[in-house]
Amino acid sequence: MSTLDRFNITGRSALVTGAASGIGLAYAEAMAEAGARVTLADIDFAGAEHEVERLRDAGHDVRAAQVDVSDAAAVAALFDGHEAAFGGLDICFANAGIDVGGGFWNPEGFRNPDGQVDAYDPARWDKSISVNLSGVFYTISNAVRIMKRQGKGGSIIATASNAGLVTEPIVGLPYMPAKAGVLHMVKALGLELAEFRIRINAIAPGPFVTNIGGGWVKKNPAARAAFDAIVPLGRLAETDQIKPLALLLASDASDYMTGAHVVIDGGMMLGKFK
Repeated sequence: MSTLDRFNITGRSALVTGAASGIGLAYAEAMAEAGARVTLADIDFAGAEHEVERLRDAGHDVRAAQVDVSDAAAVAALFDGHEAAFGGLDICFANAGIDVGGGFWNPEGFRNPDGQVDAYDPARWDKSISVNLSGVFYTISNAVRIMKRQGKGGSIIATASNAGLVTEPIVGLPYMPAKAGVLHMVKALGLELAEFRIRINAIAPGPFVTNIGGGWVKKNPAARAAFDAIVPLGRLAETDQIKPLALLLASDASDYMTGAHVVIDGGMMLGKFK
């Protein structure tokens, strides 16, 4: 098999949660563009349908599904629907995530009263954990359920964050332990699932331009400029830039990788130098 052949996923089936926009949409596009059949799942069904229509017009085999990943029964039904439509599951991106509000520090340089631990709303905490950690667990467990039954392995990719590896004072408090939990879950499951040839890895993005947190970076040129200035590579990432990494982890090109995480953050975790 040639090096390029190892990236071939033509005819495989993939499911992506949080696929109506942002990084999840980029994952779905990458899979479809590489020849996979893809379910775009999102709580925003209208958004997912809109993207499915666009991808179908480009000749891709895709479908839309609605899911709230914090609802275990709904996630199980989502996977059953995907299996019925495509005859199995080869690739899964456990991607859906939310940011329920800022951290203790505002990007403009002052403390955020609502983001400090002694004032934090427990409902915000619960919502973030239910989507960003429990939702990833529900997604992975159902992917494994199908992949084990098929008996031919598979690839699962979870979206973590560099906020799960370092402190991010402008990020909402529960987001960080949730993403750290995703990273540790991926390590634990890499060991558990290796016997079944099911590989699981995580992508830990840094600052990308997405709709998370209401898309405030997109809407605020000053905030965009501030982020561009602190990224060592000099710019925030557009979601298209994550597609090659997604294809690597989904395909046989990474068939000796499991339980790993890959940081893609423009060098943010390297620290400041100016």
